[in-house]
Amino acid sequence: MYNNEEIIKRIRYIIDEMRLTQNEFAQHIGIDSSNLSKYLNGRLAINESLINRIVINIGLSKKWLETGDDLPFAKPAPALPRQTVIPGRISYDIAEPVATGTPVYDIDVTAGVMPRARMFTDENIIGYINLPDMSQGCRIVKVSGDSMSPIIRSGDMLAVRELTNSRHIFWGQIYVVLLDDYCMVKYVRRHTDPQKVILRSENPQYDDMEIARSDIRELMFVQNIIHIDTRM
Repeated sequence: MYNNEEIIKRIRYIIDEMRLTQNEFAQHIGIDSSNLSKYLNGRLAINESLINRIVINIGLSKKWLETGDDLPFAKPAPALPRQTVIPGRISYDIAEPVATGTPVYDIDVTAGVMPRARMFTDENIIGYINLPDMSQGCRIVKVSGDSMSPIIRSGDMLAVRELTNSRHIFWGQIYVVLLDDYCMVKYVRRHTDPQKVILRSENPQYDDMEIARSDIRELMFVQNIIHIDTRM
């Protein structure tokens, strides 16, 4: 027997995190929007069919959706989709801004600190990319440094999605972490002290960092890693 109230809360949370309307979410999972509304309003009981549709079409952890345990997106971070663009072999357009695709910003999120309000302005857009596996609401930014190598290489691009509620962290996933003094890309791990988090690099030459959760100004979930291969 499902705890309808708790599952509804988790479904609403995922809809918010994906920046979708209820109608868009219903299309993603292949049900009528009026029926989704009935599920979320408690007029229809949550059933196995709905659970499986969400798990399969959104890529959620079934355990998390049913019980709240585990991570919402249980796949390990290294399995993040990596898009490889090879000039001369794959046609792509990043030069002229057009009103389609995922916007690309002339921002290196690991070089210096820029206030969030100035990051994602139209003047920083240098183009758009159309590639599969890009979720609605993502923005593409540049990254440098080797702390996350080889998962993320210097010069790669990241498709990031801002969290609507930074209190909910998918532990063990990769984030862009904005602090007052600097910005970095790290795995965010659970700390024994609930008021702190551990920031971990992929490169073993870098030590873990412990920071207070209150010091985090913004968290951006790394949805995709885009590698630009410049070899001819």
